[in-house]
Amino acid sequence: MARPSPERAPSASEQLEALLGKPWPFPGRPPKHDLATWRVTDDWPDPVPVTLAEVEVVERWFGDLFDELFSSPL
Repeated sequence: MARPSPERAPSASEQLEALLGKPWPFPGRPPKHDLATWRVTDDWPDPVPVTLAEVEVVERWFGDLFDELFSSPL
């Protein structure tokens, strides 16, 4: 007598379909973005103000990397 196979867990797509009530991924092509309508603006002050606390955070986080990148070769 054959044993019944265990039920498999639903895939991520099947779970999304159950939650959304629509098939996933959504059918059809994604909308194209017309780059001609994009506008880039730069309204940052020159120079950009940076606080000492921000500098310390960046130095602490990336200090080892900066030391390695900017150290002179032996």
